[in-house]
Amino acid sequence: MAEKKANEMKNIMIEKLTLNIGVGEAGDKLEKAYSLLKTLSGKTPIKTVSHKRIPKWNVRPGIAIGVKVTMRKDYDELLKRLLLSREYSLKKSCFDNYGNVSFGVDEYVHIPGVKYDPKMPMFGLNATITLKRKGYRIKDRRLKTEKIPKNHRVSQNEAIDFIKNKYEVKIA
Repeated sequence: MAEKKANEMKNIMIEKLTLNIGVGEAGDKLEKAYSLLKTLSGKTPIKTVSHKRIPKWNVRPGIAIGVKVTMRKDYDELLKRLLLSREYSLKKSCFDNYGNVSFGVDEYVHIPGVKYDPKMPMFGLNATITLKRKGYRIKDRRLKTEKIPKNHRVSQNEAIDFIKNKYEVKIA
């Protein structure tokens, strides 16, 4: 009797790693956050703009209040350094029901290989790992866009197992 092969379409992989720093204001602080993400990732970040008016914080629509960078290749070494700054430990609440893992780093100096710069304010950053399977293209394609069926989505437990096995992370 022939052995049953594992379904190739069920293999989970990382789609992208997104790093985000929310500053809350435009100016010098935003430029320093921009340069920090540029040195961390080696890619050119983009500035994120506000869409809402919040008078208490002096925020109005169209003002740049943060920076982000998306890495679709060469993210593995940086991701290992980010997880090392968290001591390879994540909470179960870091995982959502759709295959995303989000965690924060309190201060950039906790990331191995990043040196303290006295001119740079103490920034924290958010990291988001987006997981996918083969076949996820149907939600992004231009013609005949479809929803991903429930049985093909990455569940929270599958995401936890993937991160545990690939990066040896402890889940609390």
